[in-house]
Amino acid sequence: MILVTGGTGLVGSHLLYKLVSNNEKVRAIYRTEAKLAQVKDVFSTYTESYDNLFNSIDWVQADLLDIPALEEAFIDIDYVYHCAAFVSFEPDKYQLLRKTNIEGTANLVNICLSKNIKKLCYVSSIATLGKPINNAVINEETVWNPEDDNNVYAITKYGAEMEVWRGTQEGLNAVIVNPGVILGAGIWKYGTGHLFKRALNGLKYYTSGTIGLVDVKDVIEIMTQLMKSDISNERFVLVAETWSYKNFLQALATSVDGKIPEKLASKSLLSMAWRLDWLKHVLTGKRRQLTKHLTTTLSSNKEYSSSKIKTALNFKFKAVNTTITEVGYLFLKEV
Repeated sequence: MILVTGGTGLVGSHLLYKLVSNNEKVRAIYRTEAKLAQVKDVFSTYTESYDNLFNSIDWVQADLLDIPALEEAFIDIDYVYHCAAFVSFEPDKYQLLRKTNIEGTANLVNICLSKNIKKLCYVSSIATLGKPINNAVINEETVWNPEDDNNVYAITKYGAEMEVWRGTQEGLNAVIVNPGVILGAGIWKYGTGHLFKRALNGLKYYTSGTIGLVDVKDVIEIMTQLMKSDISNERFVLVAETWSYKNFLQALATSVDGKIPEKLASKSLLSMAWRLDWLKHVLTGKRRQLTKHLTTTLSSNKEYSSSKIKTALNFKFKAVNTTITEVGYLFLKEV
């Protein structure tokens, strides 16, 4: 039997659809009843007759920090996909990020070891790959530097990876995937799905940096192939293409017939914007929308290589432009 954590998120819900469509026996962890509706929304992007598939999943309410509940979820489990994570770039969320991403992953790894799980697939991020020297292409060998000014999300995802590698030293078979920014349909309230809504409402500015992009269906296809393969204790960068933010935001706008952004947000403008956002947070208590680290990312130019996974699985990524067009079309059907 297969266990999926983070089953109500973008990767987890698309993964669940693929698994149950292939008649796999699946158990999925969820935290709140309200988020189960998101899974149905994702399933509905594949088929209108999704109820039987959804109901075939053994849903278990649990939390990565609740070890007794987590152990119950592991009964009769052979394989684990760990997709759950807390995503935030807000510095004041650091302790919550540590609890969920590092401590939660440590708990999961420990139970995998105690239950003799056959294989674990952990969904990490390109954020853990470190910064290149002399604008070199980033790949699996790019060294993480703990002394760099790393953002809080990257720090905790890197810490989670260390827990997985610790597990492999203790006998666990595991693979780690490091996707870029994942694009997929069905969840529109937050994450990359929300970007299509913002594009519809109109985007004025683009930034000078680049972004690594990948289709969620490619991510889950690679994950399932890796789990069925003899490959173990390896990590893989999953980036289909690296685009400029200008091209990315303009493609988003085109996909939903929104206004194409034509103004460059300079570094000085971004610097002022994140400070104003911080002040708004202090005065009102509202969550941060823009941080210093995020503005640095938006202005950074990085190139990613996925040659390792292409060679290992003879894999060909879907064209990003095709993905954006398809997801934009599905978004317009929902609004």
